[in-house]
Amino acid sequence: MEKLNKFTKIFRKIYYKLFIENFKGKLNYNFTENFYRWDLIEYLIKKNNYKNYLEIGCDKNQLFSKVNIDNKIGVDPVSGGNVRKTSDDFFKENKSSFDIVFIDGLHTYEQVKRDILNSVNFLLDEGIILVHDCMPDSLGKQAVPRYKMQWNGNVWKAIVDLRQQENLEIYTCEIDQGIGVISKKKNTSILKLDKPINKLKFKDYYNNYKEYMRIISLEEFKKIF
Repeated sequence: MEKLNKFTKIFRKIYYKLFIENFKGKLNYNFTENFYRWDLIEYLIKKNNYKNYLEIGCDKNQLFSKVNIDNKIGVDPVSGGNVRKTSDDFFKENKSSFDIVFIDGLHTYEQVKRDILNSVNFLLDEGIILVHDCMPDSLGKQAVPRYKMQWNGNVWKAIVDLRQQENLEIYTCEIDQGIGVISKKKNTSILKLDKPINKLKFKDYYNNYKEYMRIISLEEFKKIF
């Protein structure tokens, strides 16, 4: 993750609030306690007998080291995993297919959307894509450029954007900073937006996040998947 000095953080915060958005609302989520992304992945692997796992963005292997599966690939340009490349370069050369993909790379709308669509191309028919950091609770946690250490980025915009497509079924599970859940199925709840994606602000997310993200609880997730 990008390192920020004090001057950069202050400059970016002022810039963001002056020229992009200044909104003080904060959300309080009901994240499931003591159940995290590695638990969700373990659940899916065991239930569906998955064999092939891809992780985009490994950092210090906080997740990658915990995933127990026959075949796993971890892609990160800096550290962790077992493939030292950007996700874009990896997908250009990849020939493998995957049962489960976990996306936790660069937390910007454009990159996350690209990682999702690239992952779809290599996802087996009954596979699942998971996307971390989909539910920021405040303006600062989703601001791009980043100015806070705790940062979800604007990953949420990628979920909102792709929920408008007919060929992807997408939910967001209310655990561990929000995990997007994507499968290659007919979209049974196509999102209709009243403004283009590039005009959406955190205030729009704040007021509409349950509809935008199609929030489900862990219990609901287990009934569906």
